[in-house]
Amino acid sequence: MNQAPKNMDPAAAAEVLRQKLTQPDKPMTVADASVASGLALRDAEAGLTWLTQEYRGHLRVTEDGDLVHVFPHGFTKPWESREALSLFIERAGRALAGAGRFVVRAWLLIAMASYALLFVGLIVALMFARSGSSDNRDTGWGVNLFAVLVRAMADALFWTFHPFSPVYIAGTYDAPSFAAPASWSRHRGEHDVPFYEKINRFVFGPPVPAPDPHAMRGRLLEEIRAQKGRIGLADVMRVTGLPREHADPLMARLMLDYEGTVEVGEQGGILYRFEALRRTAEGGPAAADQLWAPAPRRPRPAWEMPNELPPLTGNSEGANIAIAALNAFNLLASSWVIAHGLTLSNIGLVLSRQMDPDRLRHVPLVLPNDGLPIAFGLVPLMFSLVLFALPAVRAFLRTRKEKSVARENARLAILREILARAPSKVPVPDEALRTAYRVATGEEPTSQQITARVVELGGDVDVGPQGEVRYRFADLEAEAEALEEDRARASEREARLGRVVFASDE
Repeated sequence: MNQAPKNMDPAAAAEVLRQKLTQPDKPMTVADASVASGLALRDAEAGLTWLTQEYRGHLRVTEDGDLVHVFPHGFTKPWESREALSLFIERAGRALAGAGRFVVRAWLLIAMASYALLFVGLIVALMFARSGSSDNRDTGWGVNLFAVLVRAMADALFWTFHPFSPVYIAGTYDAPSFAAPASWSRHRGEHDVPFYEKINRFVFGPPVPAPDPHAMRGRLLEEIRAQKGRIGLADVMRVTGLPREHADPLMARLMLDYEGTVEVGEQGGILYRFEALRRTAEGGPAAADQLWAPAPRRPRPAWEMPNELPPLTGNSEGANIAIAALNAFNLLASSWVIAHGLTLSNIGLVLSRQMDPDRLRHVPLVLPNDGLPIAFGLVPLMFSLVLFALPAVRAFLRTRKEKSVARENARLAILREILARAPSKVPVPDEALRTAYRVATGEEPTSQQITARVVELGGDVDVGPQGEVRYRFADLEAEAEALEEDRARASEREARLGRVVFASDE
């Protein structure tokens, strides 16, 4: 008995095609690839699908319903250098920001609070030093207070950040339930956030949760099930919000991962069929004996989940005011130290006069010009200026980010208008697209901006009876028609399981 030939691994078939196809930038059918490589038609089709995903190829459909694969860049990836550089810069930025957050997370509080207490102690000590009291106990009171403040600060920091401390709070803020994109910091009360994290957020902004790499694919798989295992690029763009040029390679990848096939409708519309994803055991034990399965719900479209900017700090107004006031005190105190030339040696001279007033009681206190104060002057001054400068820079750049977010939401709004009308073969008015853009951005769009969005989706200009500008999307119309016909023919038996003949739990 002859065994049925095994299908090649798609990646292996793609490697054969990559070696055999000498002019990959020319359009080719599955038959062309099969003849050029010697692969079976099924393997050539799987290899071309893999190459389409890998090299961002596209599909064309002839009037006879034949599929043509097009690789605009051949079997090269010219975008990788640009994307690699962008990815490197992005990762480097995240790494530096992460390292910066790790280093300064507690250090910001330590530096700010320590300098504030040191300045308070220094001012108190100088006040008693200048009082010239003859009572050693009275004159030493300022120094003792200064030492008590420093000791209290050290104890507070130790018992706050030491990992063996019973009040250790370093992990409180990192709870997974905190970082939610929709609410940013509303899931946890303000009192649950450690003060050092509030300072960190004041300077660097709130932490942005990393996107779930599987969330978009999961929503797309839900859409496939809800649409009877038949979807088109319009469905992909509706769920993901991706531009068409990115939706095409994504579908090629899904076909490889989930045993999908590509079909062509009578009017040339391309649809993707994933029958294997329809099988479900939902509905209880009886579902296997029924001819129907519960209809899945479609996921929300991308335009109902618009992009949002994180808040500038994520702190309450009171917390921001307290942090700003503490930093402003350090800024003013360090400026005062610089203005009075209080270097470490001069501070020591002042404090020695207090600790031994009998020896220096009649000696006039004239501080020598000992250079620029560093420890209590320049360092805290620059530190305080930076802590004010970083939020100011972020606030300035925020306006640019707001415009970028608004433009992306405008693109999604235009996509909504087009996908709402094009499948029904209803022309899309130019004014409808302009209104969608204007509502999303608050600005009047230019003709170039509208045209760019229309071209991305394969639209053509169609003049109405009153001379108004409209757009038609032939590809989306043909795709919708093909999907409607194929879904009408789809059997519900694809979704149900067979009768249970054995169960280990019975």
